[in-house]
Amino acid sequence: MAYVLGFFAADGYITVNKRGGQFWCIQITDKELLESIKKVISAEHKISVRLPKKANESIIYRLQIGSIEMCNDLRELGFSERKTKSLAIPNVPEKYFSAFVRGYFDGDGNVWSGTIHKSRKTRTLVIQTVFTSCSVEFLEKMKERLHVFNIERGVVRRGKQGKGNYYRLVYSVLNTLKLYYFMYNRLGTSDLFLQRKKDVFEKYIKLRL
Repeated sequence: MAYVLGFFAADGYITVNKRGGQFWCIQITDKELLESIKKVISAEHKISVRLPKKANESIIYRLQIGSIEMCNDLRELGFSERKTKSLAIPNVPEKYFSAFVRGYFDGDGNVWSGTIHKSRKTRTLVIQTVFTSCSVEFLEKMKERLHVFNIERGVVRRGKQGKGNYYRLVYSVLNTLKLYYFMYNRLGTSDLFLQRKKDVFEKYIKLRL
């Protein structure tokens, strides 16, 4: 459930309709992952589909669950209807925090690997991890919590070249590798993760061997 909570922090929201009905929703482009999340929370709700309106858009899949109790629980954890800029890190116990981070990473994180110094005789293979949020406080708290697990030197930056209404928490090579082991080392057979993101880490590790 910590993974689902982390994923909700990235790609979920709470909505209240005109009749007072309260719903929590997750809306993503990865149907297979949403089916897995639905299974983990034992939901029987139908996943809805929103077809793209433009050629460069993707199909969107949405899981919407009506529950005042669950919405109130999420509010108590720091997730409000307007959580975009007021997002808080919930008090997740240490043993579940790696799953929470992995969930948030799969929703609003990215890992990149490539070469730098291409003009030099010897190129350098690097890897970088980024967490994105509109809440700088959320990323600062994430950085603080990760520091407890010896994942250090994260840098919080605003947008691209100082532009935009979002922030990025960036880790370079050494601490990106620490993040990889932190997020994936204790995976069980039923634990959730996006394979394509995990593959980027593992391809980099193999190339370094």
